[in-house]
Amino acid sequence: MSTKTPNGLDKLGLKDIGDVYYNLSYDELQAHEVNRGECKISTSGTAMCDTGIFTGRSPNDKYFVDQAPSNEHIAWGDVNAKIDKEIYEELLDLTLTQLSGKNIYVTDVYAGASAASKRSIRFVTEVAWQAHFVKNMFIRPTESELERFVPDFTVYNACKAVDEKYKEHGLNSDVFVVFNIEDNVAIIGGTWYGGEMKKGIFSMMNYWLPLEGKLPMHCSANVGADDDVCLFFGLSGTGKTTLSTDPRRALIGDDEHGWDDHGVFNFEGGCYAKVINLDEKSEPEIYGAIIKDALLENVVADERGVVDYTNGSKTENTRVSYPIEHIENHKKDLQAGHPNNIIFLSADAFGVLPPVSKLTKEQAMYYFLSGYTAKVAGTERGITEPVATFSACFGEAFLPLHPTVYAKLLGEKIDEHGVNVYLVNTGWTGGPYGTGKRMSIKNTRACIDGILSGAILDTEFETLDIFNLSIPKTLEGVDTAVLNPRNTWEDKAEYDAMLSKLAGMFQENFHRYDGNGGEFDFASAGPQL
Repeated sequence: MSTKTPNGLDKLGLKDIGDVYYNLSYDELQAHEVNRGECKISTSGTAMCDTGIFTGRSPNDKYFVDQAPSNEHIAWGDVNAKIDKEIYEELLDLTLTQLSGKNIYVTDVYAGASAASKRSIRFVTEVAWQAHFVKNMFIRPTESELERFVPDFTVYNACKAVDEKYKEHGLNSDVFVVFNIEDNVAIIGGTWYGGEMKKGIFSMMNYWLPLEGKLPMHCSANVGADDDVCLFFGLSGTGKTTLSTDPRRALIGDDEHGWDDHGVFNFEGGCYAKVINLDEKSEPEIYGAIIKDALLENVVADERGVVDYTNGSKTENTRVSYPIEHIENHKKDLQAGHPNNIIFLSADAFGVLPPVSKLTKEQAMYYFLSGYTAKVAGTERGITEPVATFSACFGEAFLPLHPTVYAKLLGEKIDEHGVNVYLVNTGWTGGPYGTGKRMSIKNTRACIDGILSGAILDTEFETLDIFNLSIPKTLEGVDTAVLNPRNTWEDKAEYDAMLSKLAGMFQENFHRYDGNGGEFDFASAGPQL
């Protein structure tokens, strides 16, 4: 057992603390997980845990304490709900009571690889695998850094506590995830799901950094041999992880990044990948990362520890967290210079967007604010035709500030660093879902290659009607017939009607920003009917 003691233990507010397990090694954590009955071990040596009835985040149970000065910056609404200071104090007392009189795990980590922007985060929990999870997901300090570690922010995870007075408190359920920005504290109760800790800190980085003129981003990032950096934004199902994983380029990170005066940097020290239907041939990097020190969540395994990745009986959201070192071709310092290229990925199930188009700065801000993809028929009950999905900045659930704050920062950085921005459709062509075909991975990868090599800049462009997108007439490796999506539809009138229909959905979604543009009319950069 580790004999190290964290600095500031007396400031945690806990009483009658038992053993303190401080920044345990992976071997120590695995021993605790097995001995406490929290985890079993797979045939690959990976710990396997279950997260209880919550196999995903609880967005309707997330709150920010309503107090100055942070309440002047937060965009209150469905994403960012208020909670009174008095109710927070009651829940804090409930949290501290739950963690008092127990053996606890204290894990000190960093969020942010950039020395100019990182935050020191302390996690306190009574569950060993949750300490393992944050050790995987955040940046692991050296022994010398731990000796002088002082937390900027503390997360108390009292997952075994529930708010039995939640109706009296006016809350949605007995689960609570509450952020007190002024006291630099978050408390979690009622849910065991590890992703609450990961995305909780992401939300805080999304609060802190813009106030310093830095851009937090929900994206993956990689860098080439010539130090050219590319960012990939995209909602689930658009191919963000697949397309940013490139044997010719080093992975900076797969999910959360910042952009400060020094360049792009990963917030995390690990990856958190979905593993439902994971296949070694199609995703060899993720499959190969599931070894000792990784942590599988909610998977089904037989008595020998053989995992059945096709089994979603516990949840379709089966996951693995692992240190980024498990990906052989990663950028060791988790940071690089300013981006050369930014790619927005959309899986357009209406089949009307081009496979690749070059955006102006204003269009980049518009499509960043839109955060578009589409759900297809059959993915959810009752969906019989494609449904447009919009998530501001490709991560609306984690934005404490108004989305236009992030869009304006993006525009400023594009201007300052001369970044090229592209919209890539990984969805359908030749018709909507059910009629057309999914864009071939060959064509999509050729589009990405053309962007990364700069070859796309040497081509002649034409303009797509209504959306006013610049699309290349030719691009090496891409079937010329698919570059202009109208050419792939047999019925051109049907294409024109569908293009107008999608444009109307974009416009309808964008009414939410009416009056919020200030000096810049965001809507003018979008489709015009």
